[in-house]
Amino acid sequence: MLHILAKNWWLLLLRGMVAILFGLFASAMPELTLVVLMILYGAYALADGIFALATAVGAEEITPKWWLAIVGLFGVAAGLATFYWPGVTALVLILLIGTWTIARGVMEIIGPIKFRNEIDNEWLLILSGLLSVVCGIIVLAQPEAGAFALVWLIAACAIAFGVLMIALSLRLENYRPAAL
Repeated sequence: MLHILAKNWWLLLLRGMVAILFGLFASAMPELTLVVLMILYGAYALADGIFALATAVGAEEITPKWWLAIVGLFGVAAGLATFYWPGVTALVLILLIGTWTIARGVMEIIGPIKFRNEIDNEWLLILSGLLSVVCGIIVLAQPEAGAFALVWLIAACAIAFGVLMIALSLRLENYRPAAL
């Protein structure tokens, strides 16, 4: 499993870069309305989901990769839902963001734990999953928070997630399988 992730390290790098760009853009313009936030969130979730699916599909060997595919499907579904229902209320958007973030985090925790014999230094992926779960719980616990606070929270979570994904991708880029 590790060699498959290492082979596709650049997809994790792209996921991290997209997350950081989204977070920086959202934090630079905190006065965004929920409609603009919804569009940005939809684009981010869709791109993140596509990159996760591409990583899962790009694995040539038959290995357990269902957890990455589920992360990708959740992201694509969340992204498409925001575009198909632009009139969604702020509360539904907050619930969608929180639920997707928790689901993605849980899958990013389960996968490395389940396949820890195949993945070295899985703690970065587990840590990013834990961060996603915590951020999702905060979003769901405070749905009455204003859009301004929500923009900052989502931006901070996206930047932190992006940094962790980039760190993981750079570790995987330098991965060299042990000689048999």
